[in-house]
Amino acid sequence: MHVLRLARIHPSLRAIFRRASTASHPHPSIDSQQAVIPLSNIEAQWAKFTKDEQITVHRQLEQLQKRNWKELSIDEKKAVYYVAFGPHGPRTPTNPPGTVMKVLLSTLGLLGVSGLLFSFIRSQAPPPPKTITREWQEASNERAIAQKANPITGISSEGYKGKGFVTASK
Repeated sequence: MHVLRLARIHPSLRAIFRRASTASHPHPSIDSQQAVIPLSNIEAQWAKFTKDEQITVHRQLEQLQKRNWKELSIDEKKAVYYVAFGPHGPRTPTNPPGTVMKVLLSTLGLLGVSGLLFSFIRSQAPPPPKTITREWQEASNERAIAQKANPITGISSEGYKGKGFVTASK
């Protein structure tokens, strides 16, 4: 692991070395580009790596996994786990952190606004019509009986036990 830390190259110097190696070799293969890439804090570096560097790190980790796991350092184990199961590629989260809270607060806000709008519209409405009162509906029942409305099965029939026109509970 000490060798890996010593082999760490600053990102700006890495770009210069990469340009110099591509200038001397017109078609470099991946094997010629394999340099020791530091594995400490791979989580922060992975997104910045090019595809070739990611492949190099992956191959480097494959070689490390062939060794005894008890001999690997914590950084190497973390790097192996991150490359195998980390949140990159198809495992990238679809929602950034905090999305659930934004959706929840937005929903609650919209429900509050709709409740206030309902209350305001309800307060501006005219009073209910007088035909909805219980007295009016009972008077409608009496009038229907007096006029013998629906004498076979309705309110004027013998033995009728329904409410008739009464629907108000007041």
